[in-house]
Amino acid sequence: MLGARPGFHQAWVSVPGSRVARMATFRSGFTLWRMVQAARELTEHVRVRERIDAVLGIMGGFGGTYGKGRPLVNALEDVAQEAVLHEDIGLAQRFQRFAAYAGGELFLDILEMYYDEEARQRSEEHMRRMTAMGADRAVAALDVLCRDKPDATAADARDLFRGIALSADHLGLGTGEGGIQLSTKDMRRLQEYGHMELILRNLPRPASAEAARMMSDVLADTDAGLLAQLLELKARRAGLAALRAAVEDPDSSESALHACLKKQEWIFGGAYVAELARRQYTPDTILDIPLLRGDGSLHVVELKRANVKDLVIRRGGHLMLGAPPHHAVSQAQNYLRAMDENRRTILADHGVDTRRASATVVIGHPRYVSGNITPQEVAETLRTYNTHAARIEVITYETLLESAARMLALSSARQDPDPTEEPPA
Repeated sequence: MLGARPGFHQAWVSVPGSRVARMATFRSGFTLWRMVQAARELTEHVRVRERIDAVLGIMGGFGGTYGKGRPLVNALEDVAQEAVLHEDIGLAQRFQRFAAYAGGELFLDILEMYYDEEARQRSEEHMRRMTAMGADRAVAALDVLCRDKPDATAADARDLFRGIALSADHLGLGTGEGGIQLSTKDMRRLQEYGHMELILRNLPRPASAEAARMMSDVLADTDAGLLAQLLELKARRAGLAALRAAVEDPDSSESALHACLKKQEWIFGGAYVAELARRQYTPDTILDIPLLRGDGSLHVVELKRANVKDLVIRRGGHLMLGAPPHHAVSQAQNYLRAMDENRRTILADHGVDTRRASATVVIGHPRYVSGNITPQEVAETLRTYNTHAARIEVITYETLLESAARMLALSSARQDPDPTEEPPA
């Protein structure tokens, strides 16, 4: 039997669709306790502070285990959810990251990089050194090229670096004999790279002193709000592309589609202000994607596979929904019924109003429907079905993708107006 490492609590959790169990490692410590205390001073909302006090109560004081375990993770998620209800998105994101660390999904270095200025400066210095090292290696490669081929041209240099880039696609990390076993330190460093955001792309010509001065002047005049909006648009485009790729893969599972939609509440429309951190509000219901409306009510998104052949069927010359969407709607109905029956408890414990809860079932795509049924017939059948439903709507991934693409196009148009238009008087 393997012993747990000192300072960690471990639990075995089952992985859906897998025959093996995955060991979850809970984390906590003095640094997290200090960050939670500091975060408490960032809010004036009584309910949020009460949730934070509950976290501190679980963590205790100096020494001990600082509350490692699932109750601490749940309590941190409760703070994030309460902060969302008070429209403090920054604090909500902070406690979502705290919960991710406490649940073993983030390393402590990541939290320090976000909320410890000295640690962040150290990480940025490391990133600058790595960038400088890469540039130095590039110069060394060019030196070798010029030495071996004195008449080398710019095209030769491009071919050299293009070859290096292509060869990188064939590099990987093995998991068996002869593979590379990453240490915890190396894994932490890779995770740090994953959280870095490289803002600048395609510097003009070589990164000369003149180019550096140019970029310095540009950044000095940059509207920080506009830059943030442009970055958000870029992230949304990437998220939508990932979802589209998953939908077009006939073997994509529900979990794969869920992963693409996590923290992407914008895809479902502007009526939703955030995805709630908590997914379970009653003992027998675990929601796929719980969304919060602007009025504080809950909206449930139930995800099913995109590859559903009998999404719409033809019986006696008429089109109707097949068995899979009916089963999904029944599941959503049971969720809403459970929310209705436990409304008072959920509102008191979690601050979410489930009395006016509604649901969307996302299932299927016309490309996978069998029986020579056209995309237009699929859309008309769903439209007819939805006109007779009060709280539950059924849509396809095609509808979801097209709607999200239109929202992105409108957002891009607002950020990049037509240069031929005259400015308003």
